[in-house]
Amino acid sequence: MDALIAEFPRFLAGFVGTLRICLFAAIGALVIGTVLAAFRVSPVPPLRWVGTAWVTVFRNSPLVVVLFLFAFALPEVGIDFPLFENNAFFWPGVTGLAFYTAAFVCEAVRSGINSVPPGQAEAARAVGLTFTQTLNAVVLPQALRTVVPPLGSVIIAMIKNSAIVGAVGVTGELFSVDASLTAIGYSATSSLTGVAIAYLVITIPAGILLGVIERKIEVKR
Repeated sequence: MDALIAEFPRFLAGFVGTLRICLFAAIGALVIGTVLAAFRVSPVPPLRWVGTAWVTVFRNSPLVVVLFLFAFALPEVGIDFPLFENNAFFWPGVTGLAFYTAAFVCEAVRSGINSVPPGQAEAARAVGLTFTQTLNAVVLPQALRTVVPPLGSVIIAMIKNSAIVGAVGVTGELFSVDASLTAIGYSATSSLTGVAIAYLVITIPAGILLGVIERKIEVKR
């Protein structure tokens, strides 16, 4: 705790940096994962193949490998990311985390889509709605209500996984704060205790918020 008290400004900056990484990655993962879930249930085979390949590759790859590919392999083949506050590794880290998490979001949303009775989609198609209209107007609104608990677990896991983003060179987040404090003489136990408390400050309110959303959705059913 002595590191947390003495170096509170550093922990606060790392806390904000981690929140920023999680916010960008969560938005990307939810958007990409929902689109991939639509691909997975699409009647168009190439779209199903894309969704299946994405889930198979990213869900079965270690996150640290994905992050290193985005941070170091893609620039070598000419795919560069823009700087973020003079940090060349911020967007590769955020993008890798978002792409990795999107595979899990996809499967959570797809399970929700499959929970909707097929008769509802068939009825929508019978009155002339296209596949996209049926998905947007009939299936997804019902499916998203059932996927709040698994999506919440995926997002909280993503917040904890954000600690690995520091391994690829993203500075200013909580894990890099721990590295800088141990470098100037603080014990690893002391600095990691501060990092653990900071993560709990993020994950516990996130869990409470998701519980509130889940209860509100249950009331509306």
